[in-house]
Amino acid sequence: MARGKVQLKRIENPVHRQVTFCKRRSGLLKKAKELSVLCDADVGIIIFSSHGKLYELATKGTMEEVIDRYAETSRGAQIAEGVQKQSLEPEEDIATMKQEIQLLQKGLRYMFGGGAGIMGLEELDALEKHLELWIRNIRSTKMQIMFQEIQMLKNKEGILKAANVILQEKIEEQNVIFDMSPIMSGFPYQLTIPSDTFNTF
Repeated sequence: MARGKVQLKRIENPVHRQVTFCKRRSGLLKKAKELSVLCDADVGIIIFSSHGKLYELATKGTMEEVIDRYAETSRGAQIAEGVQKQSLEPEEDIATMKQEIQLLQKGLRYMFGGGAGIMGLEELDALEKHLELWIRNIRSTKMQIMFQEIQMLKNKEGILKAANVILQEKIEEQNVIFDMSPIMSGFPYQLTIPSDTFNTF
C-alpha cells in the first residue's frame, strides 16, 4: 500500500510532533553524512528544536571551523560585490549627472528663448522633478549652514560670558583694594605722652 502524501504544516499534536522531529532529524543527519562521504563535501548542520535544544553536525573538523570558513567565504563575496558596485557606481553617477545637466541646459534655453525648440511633456515633468529635488537640496544645505553659524554664535556668546565673569571678578578685587587704602593710610599710629607726666616724679 502506497504511503499518503504528507501535508507540510505544523503538527498540532505535541507527541506526534516530537516523534516526527526525531525521525526527520536522524534522517537529515544521515543524508548529510552520506553526502559528505560520497561527494567529498564539507557539510555543517545546525538544528534547534522547539524547546531550544541544539543539534549540530560537522562532517569534517569542528562546527567552529565550518562557521569560520563560512564567514571568510561570505566576507570575501561581500567585498568582491562591494568592489564591483563601487566600480559601476561612478560610471552610473557620471551618466546620470550628464543627463541632468543636459536637461537643465535645455530647460534654461527653453525658458530664455535660446532656440531649444519645444520641450515635450515628459521632458517638462522630468525638469520639474529635478528642479524640486535641487531646491530641496539647496534648502537643506542652507539650513545646515545656518545651524552651524548659530552654533558658532552660541560658542562665541559663551566665551564672552566667561570673559565677562572674569573681568567682573577682577573689578571687584580692585574695588576691595581701593576700599582698604584709607584704612591702611592711618597706620602706624603715633603715641603722644604728655610732658607733665615726667614732672610727677
